[in-house]
Amino acid sequence: MTIVEIIGAIIGLAYIVSEYRADRWFWPLSLIMSAFYIIIDFTSGIYANGAICCYNFIMSIYGILVWRGILGRKDKTERPISSCPARLWPWIILSVAVLSVLLSLLLNKLDESQYPWLDGVSSALTIVAMYMLAHKWWQQWILWAVVEPLMIVLFFLTGNYASALLYVVFEVFCFMGIVKWRREAEA
Repeated sequence: MTIVEIIGAIIGLAYIVSEYRADRWFWPLSLIMSAFYIIIDFTSGIYANGAICCYNFIMSIYGILVWRGILGRKDKTERPISSCPARLWPWIILSVAVLSVLLSLLLNKLDESQYPWLDGVSSALTIVAMYMLAHKWWQQWILWAVVEPLMIVLFFLTGNYASALLYVVFEVFCFMGIVKWRREAEA
């Protein structure tokens, strides 16, 4: 474990609590956590997830603008937690499947990632889950609940034990988030 990983994990704890609460500090914490995990992933040979952290950094800026109502809301009020439109689910599933295969094959071909299939599939799920999170759809927690066990294995296999433990905590929050956010979306 490095000091960068330990600090990243501590920031990650604050990040997941603020995501669960859907509070305004979530996206700034997402920016900081993404920066730390860019370093952690690239130094651990988890290249797709490192690239995804770059994407997460950009999506955090987008998320700030969407959640605050600056983008996508005529009245410019804060976006409430809601449900993903049913018409988007086929596209979400197709996106995850296609991205999983493409990223995994690319990583396998490049022979850079230590675990190309785990890295590729978890990255594909993360791309789509971040988009859903930016739109404040409660179902984003379902995708994270699938991603987190993959990340636990990846971090454990690469010796990033603080991060593996952090993702165990993330998994618990996924199930809590499903319940809380769904209830708020249906209220």
